[in-house]
Amino acid sequence: MDKFLTAAIDEAKKGLDEGGIPIGSVLVHKGQIIGRGHNQRVQKGSTVLHGEMDALENAGRLSAAVYKECTLYTTLSPCPMCSGTVMLYGIPKVVIGENKNFMGNEALLREHGVELDVRQDPECITMMDEFIKARPDLWNEDIGE
Repeated sequence: MDKFLTAAIDEAKKGLDEGGIPIGSVLVHKGQIIGRGHNQRVQKGSTVLHGEMDALENAGRLSAAVYKECTLYTTLSPCPMCSGTVMLYGIPKVVIGENKNFMGNEALLREHGVELDVRQDPECITMMDEFIKARPDLWNEDIGE
């Protein structure tokens, strides 16, 4: 398995262990993780700290040139907010662990020239499926339903 997707899965597990939603992400620049994070809406009472947003936040301020050389790895297809951030900063590639449990704004990302690599990773699929069944209230809140 890809070490960067594994790192994103580790972040998702950390979120789950903290009582949150198991979605993790890492931002990679030139073969190095420069930001990692997991969904912290529950833990921090945040409205915006999805896994991707937390990874970007933890990467800190970066130049536009750096973002344009990055790949974002995420365990789940990015929602409209996270997709918008990818487009805003010009991140050219997103590796997605799975989109069976949730289909984010992949069509919009592709329309804006973002390369997507959807892995349908069994561990990502199972982790989200089990979470959604166990905590539909938190899941629905996270996706705005």
